Amino acid sequence: MPKQEQGVFQDRYKVIPRTLIFVFEKSKILLIKGAPNKRLWANKYNGIGGHIERGEDILSAAKRELNEETGLTGGHFSLCGTIMIDVEEHTGITIFVYKVRNPLGSLIESGEGSLAWVAIDELGDLPLVEDLPTILPRIEDFNDGQAPFSAHYHYDPDGKLIIQFAEQI
Repeated sequence: MPKQEQGVFQDRYKVIPRTLIFVFEKSKILLIKGAPNKRLWANKYNGIGGHIERGEDILSAAKRELNEETGLTGGHFSLCGTIMIDVEEHTGITIFVYKVRNPLGSLIESGEGSLAWVAIDELGDLPLVEDLPTILPRIEDFNDGQAPFSAHYHYDPDGKLIIQFAEQI
């Protein structure tokens, strides 16, 4: 379809694409504790990730982000979920969630925060980004061949995060 027929109009809902990567190794997960000076998620634990740049496909962006923030490369990447987040009336965020096993290399710190291998059974003891307690069990249990989860996030009038999952048929 030609570019002019893509149906891009200024009043349509638009999304900013991002990746979110969770590396698993046995009973541990690699998380990053946001640097204290970060605007988002300062001193909170989250997965690895970031924005998808113009000209990148989603998987290449996930691999780039993993390497930039951890020094790790390769591994088996599985797309295990997508999240749509309503932020403003005409703008949202789409997150492509990956589970990674068997990456190569050694961890290298970045300015994004401190990396930590965390035992899965100790996650409840950490200050996690608010949606992680809900989505991490789905990511941990994800196996190749099953359908990725699909979630929609929005905020109630008091600013509380509401998470809804689409039913798998």
